[in-house]
Amino acid sequence: MKKSSTQALALALWFSCVPLLAGAQPVEIAKDAPDRYTVVRGDTLWGISGKFLEKPWRWPEIWALNKDQISNPHLIYPGDIVYLDTSGASPRLRLAKAVGGSDVAQAAEPGERVQPRVRAQALDKAPIPTINAAAIEPFLSQPLVVDEAGLAAHPYIVGAQEGRVYSSRGEIAFVRNVPENPPAEWYIYRPARPIRDPDTRQVIAFEAQHVGSARLEKTGDPATFRITGVKEEVTAGDRLMPADPSKVTSFAPRPPESPVNGRIVSVVRGVTQAGRGSVVAVNAGSASGLAVGNVLSITQQSRTVFDPVARQWVQLPGEPVGHLLVFRVFDKIAYGLVMTSSGPVAVGDGVGNP
Repeated sequence: MKKSSTQALALALWFSCVPLLAGAQPVEIAKDAPDRYTVVRGDTLWGISGKFLEKPWRWPEIWALNKDQISNPHLIYPGDIVYLDTSGASPRLRLAKAVGGSDVAQAAEPGERVQPRVRAQALDKAPIPTINAAAIEPFLSQPLVVDEAGLAAHPYIVGAQEGRVYSSRGEIAFVRNVPENPPAEWYIYRPARPIRDPDTRQVIAFEAQHVGSARLEKTGDPATFRITGVKEEVTAGDRLMPADPSKVTSFAPRPPESPVNGRIVSVVRGVTQAGRGSVVAVNAGSASGLAVGNVLSITQQSRTVFDPVARQWVQLPGEPVGHLLVFRVFDKIAYGLVMTSSGPVAVGDGVGNP
């Protein structure tokens, strides 16, 4: 029996343009948009949208869904067919299902009252994610930002087994300041460096350097931990933080609901420049109205050049260079994945509403 024959005809989903805010630009269809596209394993909603839209992050605007549904957009599966409908006054994207292994698209007709139907699918068939979760999964649960109080209160390593200076995977580390009833799994991080606002120079957060993981084997003072993973050699003074299970969220790209004007303050991994697929931190967070799923435009910071004709220095305007998707938010800082980039992204570049 063919795999597709295990699937019942599912509810077809209309993709239609919703009313835009006054002054907003209409959604643009990509110049080389295909008539139809069959979803395959490994696709992402962002990538599929990019085949049809000039600006992929605007795909929620052409979904005839409410806000709650858009926030959980796992509605597309491998084998589904996305096609461009130009029969109406404005182009629409529609989602259809192949029937009985054939390539015939079945979708709701205009005005048809569609009843909910059960989707039958193979157990190994997972919905299409918004983005490649592997790119950000390590950053969803590992420590990124700690405050001063947390930094002082977290347990710390005082020594290794047999008098060693460094500990590697499988070795023992001795830890003090472990609380009562501690969890079993912990992350190890290096004492955080302060992140300063590039304009005010005030400390807005302390960024942790994740160096490994450990499992509690015996309580006490000091407690005994087994190193279960390392990114760098673990040493005395490194601190521990309880490990939270990784939770990959379904990210619905959308602009912030309030104006955002910030800058990139760090590039994760300790470099100064980033590109597509890099993780960056910006000096705006929940206090500025940012939320998970917000898309920000990236503008290269202006630079000064010497005009040899007028013999004076001239400040060049900053140029748009790409977009990032916010995936983790703290009070005064947020982390985003660079989704598009037409040039290098650097610390100091501006971010704002797209």
